[in-house]
Amino acid sequence: MIEFINASKTYPNGVKGLKNVTLNIEQGEFVAIIGLSGAGKSTLIRTVNRMHDVTGGQVIVDGIDVNTLKGKELRRFRRKVGMIFQSFNLVTRSTVINNVLASMVPDMPWYRTLLGLYTKEQKIQALEALDKVGILDKAYTRCDQLSGGQQQRVALARTLNQNPSIILADEPVAALDPITAKAVMSDFRRINKEMNISILLNIHHVDLALDYADRVIGIRAGEVVYDGPTKDVTQEVLDLVYNGKPIPTTADEK
Repeated sequence: MIEFINASKTYPNGVKGLKNVTLNIEQGEFVAIIGLSGAGKSTLIRTVNRMHDVTGGQVIVDGIDVNTLKGKELRRFRRKVGMIFQSFNLVTRSTVINNVLASMVPDMPWYRTLLGLYTKEQKIQALEALDKVGILDKAYTRCDQLSGGQQQRVALARTLNQNPSIILADEPVAALDPITAKAVMSDFRRINKEMNISILLNIHHVDLALDYADRVIGIRAGEVVYDGPTKDVTQEVLDLVYNGKPIPTTADEK
């Protein structure tokens, strides 16, 4: 479970990223966070793995106050919280399987890391992760030869290779065309249902949030203004979240 208890974030320049957010996210939920750019979507998910520290309140994951973690404890905790970015964060001149194997580096002796000495078991595990996202056939292809959607699947496989209980996804399909974005969102949903991994995903396009997530959290100016099942999201809710401004969908890009 992920708990936000009166969680606030004020940046050094005085900007308030989050304002007294209180939420509970159960294990296995697929939650989409929507809102205008700058509303606090990225800030919210990045407090879960301590990429950002809250400046008030608490973020508790499986009973652990994440702000109390330091050093090895923090690194060990982050192994169970996968993170996926819009920009994929791959070593593009390296092969797909090497990018997936990189997720094992924190648990390896330094000399094996330096020499790239992975065990047979580690390689099999990496191949299984690629199979789960449907790109096993690309295992020995360089990442710079892949499409954007394939690269995001590599990033997802790398995260799955950590055996996470939570996946945080920061605008994971923003750089993809509408058709590819839907395919990647389908991957997220399938992994969520088949593996019971909690997914907390912030997303620009409202239609994708409504089509694939089970629950929607709407944020405006750092505050949660809607939290409920996807099926209960109405036009009035969207007007509240987006403050009456145009609501972004994939149809805008066709």
